[in-house]
Amino acid sequence: MKITLVKKVLADGEDCDKCKDVQRLLERGGYMGRIDRVMVADERNPASSGWMVAQHYGIETAPFFVVRRDDGSEQVYTVFHEFLHQVLEAE
Repeated sequence: MKITLVKKVLADGEDCDKCKDVQRLLERGGYMGRIDRVMVADERNPASSGWMVAQHYGIETAPFFVVRRDDGSEQVYTVFHEFLHQVLEAE
């Protein structure tokens, strides 16, 4: 399984508040090591990788997680606690 976190960086260069909160929860829970990739949707760069991924999946909020399972299936989680319970705590 591969997990990608997509977070938003605001025009002032700071992570969005929700992204900060989610990252803090991941760190406190010891889950950051399970995140394989972090992509940034940067408000200063509409062509940034995070915006491309968001557009690909039709997601308009951040942060979100893309989970690619070993069988090739993908699932997108936009609600952190759902992701936490269904993916990180399920293993």
